[in-house]
Amino acid sequence: MRRSARPDTGRYPYLDNAAGSPPRPRPIALSHRGFAPDGGENTLAAFEHAVALGFRYLEIDVHASSDGVVMVFHDDVLDRVTGDRGPVAARTAQELGRLSVGGGGGIPTLEAVLLRWPEVRLNVDVKSDTCVRPFADLINRHAAHDRVLVASFSDRRRRAVLRLLDRPTASSAGMAVNALLRIAAPLGLAGPVARAARVHALQVPETYRGVRVVTRGFVRRCEEAGLQVHVWTVNERAGMDRLLDLGVHGIVSDAADVLAECMGERAVWPQGRPPD
Repeated sequence: MRRSARPDTGRYPYLDNAAGSPPRPRPIALSHRGFAPDGGENTLAAFEHAVALGFRYLEIDVHASSDGVVMVFHDDVLDRVTGDRGPVAARTAQELGRLSVGGGGGIPTLEAVLLRWPEVRLNVDVKSDTCVRPFADLINRHAAHDRVLVASFSDRRRRAVLRLLDRPTASSAGMAVNALLRIAAPLGLAGPVARAARVHALQVPETYRGVRVVTRGFVRRCEEAGLQVHVWTVNERAGMDRLLDLGVHGIVSDAADVLAECMGERAVWPQGRPPD
């Protein structure tokens, strides 16, 4: 029998974005590395801008400093967005915090973000193996399991994090499991594969190397398997509308202002209240 409506998010409050009376599921809007049209991605200022627009979901990236602190930063080297060079992992948290990102504030710690916006949920891409244990320890210490979704291009790294967490935590597929689920879905096997891989969402581009990934049929098969579909990185209004009309469960965007306007006009904004 086909599942009706949307995936069951009861065990993973992160994925539950219901709002209204009576509560109805709403698509998740994720601000990609915060909102920093003039630079300064993954900074406290970028997150502040996104939260001010009404976002309650942020997509972020993390690495570990040389002294084992979880830092919010995308690249494994400093060169692209700071005035410095070299690996992130070669600097202490204090040194990283003093650097200028995009001409603005320094690299923040994940703990600072968790504490500053307790109502915000974080889609966290774990970028390095050295970050696995410090990240899991931090989430356990703050009991932040309902506020995060664990992501990584590496399914091995993602599974390593999940094994260290002491409560069930939402997770999205890495590259290998994404590919496997694409094959399994038309065969009706996506559900068993997702359960074995501990996956609750697929985060995919609309197209990959000229091949369309996200179709109405793909979204339907994922729903039947109990999976949400989040699409990245969508910056044009037409694309947002097209994907929402297909029934996707989430959109990741650099253009947070455009996405907020889109959601507002579709009467699915502001986002739902996170768990207490």
